Amino acid sequence: MLKVARISITPLKSTSLQHPARVYLGPGGVAENRRFFLVDANGRLVGIPQHPALVQVSARYDLAAEHLSIRLPEGTTVEGSGVAHGDQVTVDFWGRPTPGRVVDGPWAQAISALVGAPVRVVRADADGGGCDDHPVTISSTASAAELARRAGRDTVDARRFRMLFELDGAEPHEEDTWRGRILRIGEAVVRVGGPVPRCDVTQRDPVTGARDLETLRILDGYRGRSATRTVDFGVYGEVVDPGFVAVGDTAVLLDG
Repeated sequence: MLKVARISITPLKSTSLQHPARVYLGPGGVAENRRFFLVDANGRLVGIPQHPALVQVSARYDLAAEHLSIRLPEGTTVEGSGVAHGDQVTVDFWGRPTPGRVVDGPWAQAISALVGAPVRVVRADADGGGCDDHPVTISSTASAAELARRAGRDTVDARRFRMLFELDGAEPHEEDTWRGRILRIGEAVVRVGGPVPRCDVTQRDPVTGARDLETLRILDGYRGRSATRTVDFGVYGEVVDPGFVAVGDTAVLLDG
């Protein structure tokens, strides 16, 4: 039986993950998840690959109050309104134009000082706008365990893959076989999509940002590459019917 083992979100893309016990999965995903993202002085998307220290930054966003709070590694907290009143921008998310608006506030200066380069905080116009491709990502705890086995480790911290939902009860990489199928997860219904291409982020410790595991080489070694030469782990999903999803909820494949 498939069950939700962990939920991972972050309001500011590339910062440390939070693990709520329950989320509302709307048409665009979890509204608080990756609502904000960072751009450099030239308006280009930046994140962990450019600035690994971002994983040590903790962001909190109160959707009802429109309040954004960012805690830096040394303990300083900067906070203010999450409503965007700055410049309208369109940012390239790996070929997908993502519209948003700059959020004026103290965080740009604080994060810029941390990473040693000027950055601005942008609020995506739409729910799920700051996600890499699709609003839902899914992997199994068995897939992470298989990666650990192949790496010669007892465990691998699956948070490095930054998936929205991790499921217990599947076989290693079984989720790859669900493409096109309907998955009821908690109260929500999701259509499972294709594989998630992985990048350098997965090779870094999800707490410190230090490079600590050659995930891409290991996955390539025992799984190979896709037809487009990507190294994949986990799958995407699109929301068919919104609803609440909680840790411990059952996930059921409804067709196929």
